[in-house]
Amino acid sequence: MGVDSVVPKKHHELTPAEILSWYPQSYSPSQQDSVIQLHMKHHEITHWSTRPDTLHLPGHTKGKSVIDATLPQYYKESYFSEKPYFHPEITGGRQGVAGDPVPYTIAGDNFMSSLLLAGFLLTILALMRSRQFIARQLKSFIYIQRGNTTEVTETSTEVRFQVLLIIESCVLLAILFFQYLQEKITDTFTIGQYQITGLFAGVFVGYFLVKQGLYSMVNWTFFDKKNIEQYNKALLFLTAMEGVFLLPLVFVSSFFYLSYNTALIYFIIVLSLFKILTFYKSYQIFFAPKGRLLQNFLYFCTLEIIPLSILWGLLMIISGFLKINF
Repeated sequence: MGVDSVVPKKHHELTPAEILSWYPQSYSPSQQDSVIQLHMKHHEITHWSTRPDTLHLPGHTKGKSVIDATLPQYYKESYFSEKPYFHPEITGGRQGVAGDPVPYTIAGDNFMSSLLLAGFLLTILALMRSRQFIARQLKSFIYIQRGNTTEVTETSTEVRFQVLLIIESCVLLAILFFQYLQEKITDTFTIGQYQITGLFAGVFVGYFLVKQGLYSMVNWTFFDKKNIEQYNKALLFLTAMEGVFLLPLVFVSSFFYLSYNTALIYFIIVLSLFKILTFYKSYQIFFAPKGRLLQNFLYFCTLEIIPLSILWGLLMIISGFLKINF
Protein backbone atom coordinates (compact mmCIF):
# COMPACT_ATOMS: atom_id res chain seq x y z
CA MET A 1 0.00 0.00 0.00
CA GLY A 2 1.50 3.33 -0.98
CA VAL A 3 1.30 6.56 0.91
CA ASP A 4 -1.07 8.01 -1.72
CA SER A 5 -3.61 5.13 -1.57
CA VAL A 6 -5.62 6.84 1.16
CA VAL A 7 -6.86 10.33 0.45
CA PRO A 8 -9.06 11.44 3.34
CA LYS A 9 -11.48 14.29 3.22
CA LYS A 10 -10.27 17.21 5.31
CA HIS A 11 -12.82 19.01 7.49
CA HIS A 12 -10.46 20.48 10.15
CA GLU A 13 -6.80 20.87 11.02
CA LEU A 14 -5.33 17.39 11.03
CA THR A 15 -3.19 16.02 13.83
CA PRO A 16 -0.33 13.50 13.45
CA ALA A 17 -2.24 10.88 15.47
CA GLU A 18 -5.26 11.21 13.22
CA ILE A 19 -3.17 10.88 10.07
CA LEU A 20 -1.37 7.80 11.33
CA SER A 21 -4.70 6.15 12.18
CA TRP A 22 -5.51 5.99 8.46
CA TYR A 23 -2.49 3.80 7.70
CA PRO A 24 -1.30 0.39 8.87
CA GLN A 25 0.52 0.30 12.18
CA SER A 26 3.34 -1.68 10.57
CA TYR A 27 4.68 1.47 8.89
CA SER A 28 8.28 2.26 9.76
CA PRO A 29 9.15 5.62 11.37
CA SER A 30 10.37 6.95 8.02
CA GLN A 31 7.09 5.98 6.34
CA GLN A 32 5.09 7.55 9.16
CA ASP A 33 7.06 10.75 8.78
CA SER A 34 6.39 10.73 5.02
CA VAL A 35 2.62 10.41 5.36
CA ILE A 36 2.51 13.12 8.03
CA GLN A 37 4.42 15.53 5.78
CA LEU A 38 2.11 14.58 2.91
CA HIS A 39 -1.09 15.59 4.68
CA MET A 40 0.05 18.35 7.04
CA LYS A 41 0.78 21.57 5.22
CA HIS A 42 2.32 24.55 6.99
CA HIS A 43 0.55 27.81 6.31
CA GLU A 44 0.88 31.33 7.55
CA ILE A 45 -1.03 32.18 10.73
CA THR A 46 -3.72 34.69 9.78
CA HIS A 47 -5.12 35.27 13.25
CA TRP A 48 -3.89 34.67 16.76
CA SER A 49 -5.82 33.14 19.61
CA THR A 50 -7.82 35.53 21.77
CA ARG A 51 -8.27 33.11 24.62
CA PRO A 52 -7.12 34.37 28.06
CA ASP A 53 -3.69 33.42 29.36
CA THR A 54 -4.04 30.69 31.99
CA LEU A 55 -0.33 30.28 32.77
CA HIS A 56 -0.52 31.50 36.35
CA LEU A 57 -1.00 29.99 39.78
CA PRO A 58 -4.51 28.89 40.72
CA GLY A 59 -6.27 31.53 42.78
CA HIS A 60 -4.08 34.34 41.39
CA THR A 61 -4.79 36.80 38.65
CA LYS A 62 -3.08 36.42 35.33
CA GLY A 63 0.30 38.05 34.77
CA LYS A 64 0.70 41.44 33.20
CA SER A 65 2.76 42.28 30.15
CA VAL A 66 6.00 44.22 30.66
CA ILE A 67 5.13 46.45 27.71
CA ASP A 68 2.17 47.85 29.65
CA ALA A 69 3.02 51.53 30.20
CA THR A 70 0.84 51.73 33.32
CA LEU A 71 3.00 49.24 35.26
CA PRO A 72 5.27 50.73 37.97
CA GLN A 73 9.03 50.61 37.50
CA TYR A 74 9.63 48.06 40.24
CA TYR A 75 7.40 45.61 38.36
CA LYS A 76 9.70 45.69 35.31
CA GLU A 77 13.06 45.59 37.09
CA SER A 78 14.35 43.15 39.66
CA TYR A 79 16.67 43.72 42.58
CA PHE A 80 19.68 42.43 40.60
CA SER A 81 19.09 44.45 37.44
CA GLU A 82 21.63 47.16 38.31
CA LYS A 83 24.07 44.90 40.16
CA PRO A 84 27.54 44.30 38.64
CA TYR A 85 27.19 40.54 39.20
CA PHE A 86 24.01 40.23 37.16
CA HIS A 87 24.86 38.75 33.74
CA PRO A 88 21.78 37.40 32.01
CA GLU A 89 23.80 36.74 28.84
CA ILE A 90 25.76 33.96 30.60
CA THR A 91 24.18 30.55 30.33
CA GLY A 92 23.22 29.17 33.71
CA GLY A 93 23.68 25.49 34.35
CA ARG A 94 25.22 22.76 32.27
CA GLN A 95 23.73 20.36 29.77
CA GLY A 96 24.59 16.73 30.41
CA VAL A 97 26.91 15.30 33.05
CA ALA A 98 30.26 16.91 33.82
CA GLY A 99 33.20 14.64 33.01
CA ASP A 100 36.51 14.24 34.79
CA PRO A 101 38.92 17.11 34.01
CA VAL A 102 41.96 16.23 31.91
CA PRO A 103 45.04 16.17 34.19
CA TYR A 104 47.83 18.65 33.52
CA THR A 105 50.76 17.31 31.52
CA ILE A 106 53.93 19.02 30.33
CA ALA A 107 53.40 17.51 26.87
CA GLY A 108 50.13 19.43 26.58
CA ASP A 109 51.67 22.72 27.74
CA ASN A 110 53.10 24.73 24.85
CA PHE A 111 55.23 26.96 27.05
CA MET A 112 56.87 24.12 29.01
CA SER A 113 57.37 22.08 25.84
CA SER A 114 59.06 25.05 24.16
CA LEU A 115 61.23 25.57 27.26
CA LEU A 116 62.40 21.96 27.23
CA LEU A 117 63.05 22.06 23.50
CA ALA A 118 65.07 25.27 23.85
CA GLY A 119 67.08 23.73 26.70
CA PHE A 120 67.76 20.64 24.63
CA LEU A 121 68.99 22.63 21.63
CA LEU A 122 71.08 24.89 23.85
CA THR A 123 72.69 21.89 25.55
CA ILE A 124 73.53 20.22 22.25
CA LEU A 125 75.06 23.44 20.91
CA ALA A 126 77.10 23.97 24.09
CA LEU A 127 78.39 20.40 24.09
CA MET A 128 79.42 20.61 20.45
CA ARG A 129 81.37 23.83 21.01
CA SER A 130 83.03 22.57 24.21
CA ARG A 131 84.19 19.10 23.20
CA GLN A 132 87.84 19.85 23.91
CA PHE A 133 87.01 21.30 27.31
CA ILE A 134 84.95 18.24 28.25
CA ALA A 135 87.74 15.90 27.09
CA ARG A 136 90.26 17.85 29.18
CA GLN A 137 88.01 17.67 32.25
CA LEU A 138 87.51 13.92 31.84
CA LYS A 139 91.25 13.46 31.51
CA SER A 140 91.83 15.34 34.77
CA PHE A 141 89.64 12.81 36.58
CA ILE A 142 91.99 10.00 35.60
CA TYR A 143 95.41 11.61 35.99
CA ILE A 144 96.46 13.29 39.21
CA GLN A 145 97.99 16.70 38.55
CA ARG A 146 101.57 16.99 39.73
CA GLY A 147 102.99 19.99 41.51
CA ASN A 148 105.17 21.04 38.58
CA THR A 149 102.50 20.45 35.95
CA THR A 150 101.39 23.47 33.99
CA GLU A 151 97.76 24.12 34.87
CA VAL A 152 95.32 24.76 32.01
CA THR A 153 92.98 27.56 32.98
CA GLU A 154 89.35 27.72 31.92
CA THR A 155 88.19 30.44 29.58
CA SER A 156 85.29 32.73 30.43
CA THR A 157 83.19 31.03 27.75
CA GLU A 158 83.74 27.64 29.36
CA VAL A 159 82.79 29.00 32.77
CA ARG A 160 79.61 30.57 31.39
CA PHE A 161 78.82 27.30 29.65
CA GLN A 162 79.00 25.42 32.94
CA VAL A 163 76.97 28.01 34.84
CA LEU A 164 74.31 27.89 32.14
CA LEU A 165 74.11 24.11 32.44
CA ILE A 166 73.78 24.38 36.21
CA ILE A 167 70.83 26.76 35.83
CA GLU A 168 69.33 24.31 33.37
CA SER A 169 69.89 21.55 35.94
CA CYS A 170 67.87 23.53 38.48
CA VAL A 171 64.96 23.87 36.03
CA LEU A 172 65.09 20.17 35.16
CA LEU A 173 65.14 19.18 38.83
CA ALA A 174 62.15 21.46 39.44
CA ILE A 175 60.21 19.79 36.61
CA LEU A 176 61.08 16.33 37.91
CA PHE A 177 59.98 17.22 41.42
CA PHE A 178 56.73 18.68 40.09
CA GLN A 179 56.07 15.40 38.27
CA TYR A 180 56.77 13.58 41.53
CA LEU A 181 54.19 15.74 43.31
CA GLN A 182 51.58 14.96 40.66
CA GLU A 183 52.29 11.23 40.89
CA LYS A 184 52.60 10.72 44.64
CA ILE A 185 51.10 13.67 46.53
CA THR A 186 48.48 15.74 44.68
CA ASP A 187 47.63 17.33 41.35
CA THR A 188 45.78 20.38 42.73
CA PHE A 189 47.75 23.36 44.02
CA THR A 190 47.07 26.83 45.36
CA ILE A 191 49.12 28.44 42.57
CA GLY A 192 49.68 27.71 38.89
CA GLN A 193 52.11 25.24 37.35
CA TYR A 194 54.49 27.94 36.12
CA GLN A 195 54.75 29.51 39.57
CA ILE A 196 55.38 26.10 41.14
CA THR A 197 58.12 25.24 38.67
CA GLY A 198 59.76 28.65 39.10
CA LEU A 199 59.56 28.36 42.90
CA PHE A 200 61.21 24.95 42.98
CA ALA A 201 63.85 26.06 40.46
CA GLY A 202 64.67 28.96 42.80
CA VAL A 203 64.94 26.52 45.72
CA PHE A 204 67.44 24.39 43.79
CA VAL A 205 69.46 27.47 42.81
CA GLY A 206 69.57 28.46 46.47
CA TYR A 207 70.64 24.92 47.40
CA PHE A 208 73.64 25.00 45.05
CA LEU A 209 74.63 28.49 46.22
CA VAL A 210 74.45 27.55 49.90
CA LYS A 211 76.37 24.33 49.30
CA GLN A 212 79.07 26.23 47.44
CA GLY A 213 79.31 28.67 50.33
CA LEU A 214 79.77 25.81 52.78
CA TYR A 215 82.45 24.28 50.57
CA SER A 216 84.31 27.58 50.41
CA MET A 217 84.16 28.07 54.18
CA VAL A 218 85.45 24.57 54.96
CA ASN A 219 88.03 24.35 52.19
CA TRP A 220 89.65 27.71 52.92
CA THR A 221 89.99 26.62 56.54
CA PHE A 222 91.76 23.28 56.01
CA PHE A 223 93.31 23.15 52.51
CA ASP A 224 95.67 25.16 50.33
CA LYS A 225 94.67 27.44 47.48
CA LYS A 226 95.80 25.21 44.59
CA ASN A 227 93.85 22.17 45.78
CA ILE A 228 90.79 24.30 46.43
CA GLU A 229 90.90 25.66 42.89
CA GLN A 230 91.23 22.18 41.42
CA TYR A 231 88.30 20.86 43.44
CA ASN A 232 86.07 23.86 42.62
CA LYS A 233 86.63 23.29 38.91
CA ALA A 234 85.85 19.59 39.24
CA LEU A 235 82.74 20.26 41.32
CA LEU A 236 81.47 22.87 38.85
CA PHE A 237 81.97 20.45 35.98
CA LEU A 238 80.22 17.57 37.77
CA THR A 239 77.22 19.71 38.66
CA ALA A 240 76.92 20.93 35.06
CA MET A 241 77.15 17.40 33.64
CA GLU A 242 74.52 16.18 36.07
CA GLY A 243 71.97 18.37 34.30
CA VAL A 244 73.04 16.98 30.93
CA PHE A 245 72.35 13.43 32.13
CA LEU A 246 68.97 14.47 33.58
CA LEU A 247 67.78 16.04 30.34
CA PRO A 248 66.90 12.71 28.62
CA LEU A 249 64.93 11.64 31.70
CA VAL A 250 62.84 14.82 31.67
CA PHE A 251 62.19 14.51 27.94
CA VAL A 252 61.12 10.86 28.06
CA SER A 253 58.98 11.24 31.19
CA SER A 254 57.28 14.37 29.81
CA PHE A 255 56.54 13.35 26.23
CA PHE A 256 56.58 9.54 26.23
CA TYR A 257 54.91 8.92 29.61
CA LEU A 258 57.74 6.95 31.18
CA SER A 259 56.60 4.95 34.19
CA TYR A 260 57.30 6.43 37.60
CA ASN A 261 59.38 3.47 38.84
CA THR A 262 61.63 3.49 35.76
CA ALA A 263 62.16 7.25 36.04
CA LEU A 264 62.97 6.91 39.75
CA ILE A 265 65.56 4.18 39.08
CA TYR A 266 67.22 6.31 36.39
CA PHE A 267 67.31 9.36 38.67
CA ILE A 268 68.83 7.39 41.56
CA ILE A 269 71.50 5.94 39.26
CA VAL A 270 72.46 9.39 37.93
CA LEU A 271 72.48 10.97 41.39
CA SER A 272 74.51 8.10 42.89
CA LEU A 273 77.00 8.17 40.01
CA PHE A 274 77.78 11.87 40.43
CA LYS A 275 77.93 11.60 44.22
CA ILE A 276 80.47 8.77 43.86
CA LEU A 277 82.51 10.87 41.44
CA THR A 278 82.39 13.78 43.88
CA PHE A 279 83.55 11.50 46.70
CA TYR A 280 86.37 10.19 44.53
CA LYS A 281 87.49 13.66 43.45
CA SER A 282 87.57 15.05 47.00
CA TYR A 283 89.63 12.06 48.12
CA GLN A 284 92.00 12.38 45.15
CA ILE A 285 92.67 16.08 45.71
CA PHE A 286 92.51 16.53 49.49
CA PHE A 287 93.01 13.23 51.30
CA ALA A 288 94.82 10.75 49.01
CA PRO A 289 98.36 12.00 49.75
CA LYS A 290 97.88 11.20 53.46
CA GLY A 291 95.53 8.24 53.04
CA ARG A 292 92.76 9.71 55.16
CA LEU A 293 89.71 7.84 53.88
CA LEU A 294 87.69 8.30 57.06
CA GLN A 295 88.20 12.07 57.02
CA ASN A 296 87.09 12.14 53.39
CA PHE A 297 83.94 10.21 54.32
CA LEU A 298 83.10 12.73 57.06
CA TYR A 299 83.88 15.61 54.68
CA PHE A 300 81.57 14.14 52.04
CA CYS A 301 78.68 13.47 54.44
CA THR A 302 78.89 16.95 55.95
CA LEU A 303 78.92 18.85 52.66
CA GLU A 304 76.89 16.55 50.39
CA ILE A 305 74.56 14.18 52.25
CA ILE A 306 73.39 16.52 55.03
CA PRO A 307 72.57 19.47 52.68
CA LEU A 308 70.75 17.03 50.38
CA SER A 309 68.64 15.77 53.30
CA ILE A 310 67.83 19.33 54.36
CA LEU A 311 66.83 20.14 50.77
CA TRP A 312 64.41 17.21 50.66
CA GLY A 313 62.80 18.26 53.94
CA LEU A 314 62.44 21.84 52.69
CA LEU A 315 60.80 20.65 49.47
CA MET A 316 58.31 18.56 51.45
CA ILE A 317 57.43 21.53 53.67
CA ILE A 318 56.86 23.79 50.66
CA SER A 319 54.76 21.11 48.98
CA GLY A 320 52.57 20.89 52.08
CA PHE A 321 51.82 24.60 51.83
CA LEU A 322 51.13 24.47 48.08
CA LYS A 323 48.76 21.51 47.89
CA ILE A 324 45.00 21.92 48.41
CA ASN A 325 43.66 19.88 51.32
CA PHE A 326 40.07 18.74 50.81
